[in-house]
Amino acid sequence: MTLDRSAGLAETARALAEGEVSARELTERTLARIEASQGTVNAFRIVRAKAALAEAEAADRELASGVRRPLLGVPVAVKDDMDVAGEPTAFGCCGQFPAVAEDGEAVRRLRAAGAVIVGKTNTCEFGQWPFTEGPAFGATRNPWSLRHTPGGSSGGSAAAVAAGLVPAALGSDGAGSVRIPAAWTHLVGIKPQRGRISTWPRGESFQGITVNGTLARTVADAALLLDAASGNHARDPHRPPALAVSDAVGRDPGRLRIALSLKPPFTAVPARLRPEVRARVVELAERLAGLGHTVEEADPPYGPIGLTFVPRATAGIAERVGEAPFPELLDARTRGAARLGRLLGGAPLRAARRAEAVLHRRIGAFFSSYDVVLAPTTAAPPPRIGALHELGGFATDRAMIAACPYAWPWNVLGWPGVNVPAGFTDGGLPVGAQLLGPAHGEPLLVSLAAQLEAELRWHERWPPAA
Repeated sequence: MTLDRSAGLAETARALAEGEVSARELTERTLARIEASQGTVNAFRIVRAKAALAEAEAADRELASGVRRPLLGVPVAVKDDMDVAGEPTAFGCCGQFPAVAEDGEAVRRLRAAGAVIVGKTNTCEFGQWPFTEGPAFGATRNPWSLRHTPGGSSGGSAAAVAAGLVPAALGSDGAGSVRIPAAWTHLVGIKPQRGRISTWPRGESFQGITVNGTLARTVADAALLLDAASGNHARDPHRPPALAVSDAVGRDPGRLRIALSLKPPFTAVPARLRPEVRARVVELAERLAGLGHTVEEADPPYGPIGLTFVPRATAGIAERVGEAPFPELLDARTRGAARLGRLLGGAPLRAARRAEAVLHRRIGAFFSSYDVVLAPTTAAPPPRIGALHELGGFATDRAMIAACPYAWPWNVLGWPGVNVPAGFTDGGLPVGAQLLGPAHGEPLLVSLAAQLEAELRWHERWPPAA
């Protein structure tokens, strides 16, 4: 049997365990696909060809001796904000960075599950924007339309999975950076509870708003990668109770009360839901009603939640800029965000951190009336390459908020959310919807997402670039 690129994470792991294919063969084919796509999709910052083949050969020896691990021999990718021993972590920046000595905790756990790390995927500078472009690596392109961005900041991971280069990949989500590219590339993207997947060697990334998450074509594969990467370093400040999220795939979620929330949370500049995106999300709500759930329009009581996001996000940028080995090479927008972060890094940041408990109580009370929130992941379909990259700082912020006003509140809360494909615009561009839940709600969200997937079969549709 020869696996083709449509084989997902679980199917690939099964074929390896049953001896239908070797890890070496799979990795060679994966590396060949990556090389062939770099001139168009450009998903990878670093391709670990020699190291990945060595890891695959070690996996084959384990498989031959009867060892079984969840992802033994399966090629996967990680975003270039995660440390991989022996490789630099440039996080979208220009310049030559030193190789790091140790794996980050999430990568260490993937290795413990047996995964072969084939490379590190492109991301915009310090993960700030919903596009994946920059002078350090060029433009990463959307496999559904090479004229458009796959989103960001985990755009390289999303493009790699959507194009069939790898069956799944890790990304990170600080304001929707897993969910937004998942929406714009027709993927499942899970942003888990804060601390579910460690961000170590940073106990908190961007003052706690950024978490690591997973991208895959199916709910089962995204949940499998989540379980494999989950767990904590001994010094992590956030240590949620362990969950086997994969066990929820295929489980009946029951009859749920679902709040359809179409109104963007308050932002300082206008944001308008595009009619073509609204139509797809409403159609998804109707599907959920057809599955027996109660769906009604209602918006969580966000209040001025944006006032708590900006100090944390910009203080996080200031921290990264302070560590950058080549600050003169950074984007002017990055330096501007860092200046703001330094201004807000005292009392405003402390107040923003304290406000999280109040928000938990207020928005948590909403879940006494509803089990899940269904909202658009973005307000607009993916923009063209270059549309945001060449703007100034304020213009970038305006365009970013207009296109992506829905995802970031769940980063402030630290709660889980799952992007599911919602369909396509008339021009064939993917859009998504997010299922949002309260603390530790991953199993319910995954169960509901899998129920939708069984109905809609979104994973059967492939982009032209694949």
